[in-house]
Parts: sequence; structure tokens; C-alpha cells
Amino acid sequence: MGRRNEHTREELREIALRAAEELVAAQGLAGLSTRKVVSCIGYTVGSLYMVFRSLDELILQMNERTLDALYERLAAAVVDQPQPGAAIRALARAYIVFALTETPRWLAIYQHRLPEGQTVPDSFSSKVARMFDLVQQALALFAPRRSPDDIALAARALWSGIHGVCILGFDQKLELVGGRSVEQVADSLLDHYLAGFIGTD
Repeated sequence: MGRRNEHTREELREIALRAAEELVAAQGLAGLSTRKVVSCIGYTVGSLYMVFRSLDELILQMNERTLDALYERLAAAVVDQPQPGAAIRALARAYIVFALTETPRWLAIYQHRLPEGQTVPDSFSSKVARMFDLVQQALALFAPRRSPDDIALAARALWSGIHGVCILGFDQKLELVGGRSVEQVADSLLDHYLAGFIGTD
């Protein structure tokens, strides 16, 4: 790493975000602190706060990068899936694989809580929305007679289920449903939900 005065504000931002990502990957979100970040990058807390207004802002920006990485995985998964049903399943598999391979960073998205009275920035919300757009696009082709409101609700319901399966798997509570794997339970959820969704189309 170069001397402190060799880094621009944007370079320091990148260095700090990378350090935060490495800390979260190794210790989880609970292991992330301002002190640990500045210790890793060789800067003072004051220098860090010239780039980020707070640790919460740093975490939000770190999580936005994770959302970008997750979106890239999901988008790539449907490139060669012309059939909407197959595309939905490919999205679910890609989400599960990301959750399994990038678990601490993935969990940090959901574990981070802003102080009371603060809301996530529009940039964060838009990154979440575009992931749901991928699911909605596939569902709209899968059940073309469904209304946009039905499609939007179904995308959130279905993905809440897939996310819940991942959480149960990480908490090792899937024995409550017969000890099946995350993938097996997710496949069952998809089979039954999609059959019911198109069956009442």
C-alpha cells in the first residue's frame, strides 16, 4: 500500500471498502468496526470519516457492492435460459450458490440495521429492485395472463421462500423439515409454487 498522501479520496474509498469486505468475509458483520478498518488500511479514523460519514454508510456501500455482484450472478444465470420456467429455476440456483459461497457478505445485507429514523438510500433500493425485476420478467413470461401486481407479489413471495430456505440451511434447522438439503427444499418450493401459480392463471 502506498503512503497516505499518495491516495486520492476515491482510492481511499476503494481501499476501505475492500478491507471491510475482507473483514466481513473472515469475521462476519459483527466483526466489522471502524477501528479494524483503519488498522487494516493504515489510516486514522478521522481520515476514514472524511470519506464515509459513519460506519453505517461504509456498510451500506459495501452491501451495495455485494448486491452488484449478486445481480451479475443472477443475470448471467438466465442468459442461456429461453424457457421462463427454467429461467426461474436458474435464478434460484444462482441465488443459493451465491449465498453458499459468499455467505458472510450475503448475510451482511440482511443483518445490517440502520439507526432509528434513517432509511436506505435510493441507490440501495434500486439495486434490490433490479434483482426482483429479473424474477418478475421470467414470471411474466411463465404466466402471461397474470396482472403486473400479481407478478410483482409472486416474485417477492417466491424469493422470500428461497431466502428463507437458505437461512434455515445456514442455521442448520432443515432437520425440522426432514433434513433435506437447501437445494432439495428449494426445488420442492419452486415445483409447488409455480404449479399453483400457473394453475390458477
